Amino acid sequence: MRKVLAALMLGSLALAVQAANSQSEQFSETNSTSAGDSPNGNLAGLPAAPQGKSTILGGKIQHVDPVRDQFQLDIYGQRPMKILYDERTQVFRDGVKIPLRNLGPEDRASVQTILDGTNIFAISIHILSHSAQGDCQGRVVSYEPGANILAIASDISPEPVRLRVAAETAIARIGEPEFTAARSGIVDLMPGTLVEATFASDAEGRDVATRITVLAVPGARFVFYGNITFLNLNTGLLALVDPRDERSYEIHFSPSRLPVSRSLHPGESVSVAANYDGTQYTANSITVDSSKTTK
Repeated sequence: MRKVLAALMLGSLALAVQAANSQSEQFSETNSTSAGDSPNGNLAGLPAAPQGKSTILGGKIQHVDPVRDQFQLDIYGQRPMKILYDERTQVFRDGVKIPLRNLGPEDRASVQTILDGTNIFAISIHILSHSAQGDCQGRVVSYEPGANILAIASDISPEPVRLRVAAETAIARIGEPEFTAARSGIVDLMPGTLVEATFASDAEGRDVATRITVLAVPGARFVFYGNITFLNLNTGLLALVDPRDERSYEIHFSPSRLPVSRSLHPGESVSVAANYDGTQYTANSITVDSSKTTK
């Protein structure tokens, strides 16, 4: 039953990421390739496509609003993100292009995005309805050394995903040199560690992790760079996309302890030194880089 549940609920975002990368060069030709989805058959009234480096985000698509041309992307461990789209946006289901009007709520999707001023715009949307292998991201709940079972809390499953960690399972840290220089392995699979895990079924039908990527461990320090995509001064929360790894990060901060935070605004370029405590990133310092701020 566990295997069936995992197969049904865990889609391989890796497939969608590859598809998104293969489609990125098509964005400059969107005015011609997407005309069939436009009500009047032409895109002459739309502005020029946003320029810059794209970022791939994975999660659940919710609250699709065809009137405002926007939807909500639920990303594990982060505040839901509002993403805009229009006739230039290309939509694929299991690698096959579908009409934009068929876009609706989806449990597994990978969205290729780009900043359009302070807004996030969808270049392409890749929906996975099924996959032979699993891929999940989340927080380690527990690791049982005797049984070699890793439990991961992820928003794509109501119950922790349980994977067997074999002797040949690759475990590696990614990120800043200071973080990746530390020894990585089973020792990193402590409660609170953020991981990405790829798995497949073995000959006995068990879900076995083939690779575990360690994103953060409790107590680790990081420095993030990027433009602010979300800001709430009341709750002390900001989000940014770091162009070095194209990942979105939510960082908590104390406005009273960091007075510079009171003058922040969306689109501003910042560097944030933060600690990860096993549940969230908390800022120790915030530095504004006005030369890179999005106008």
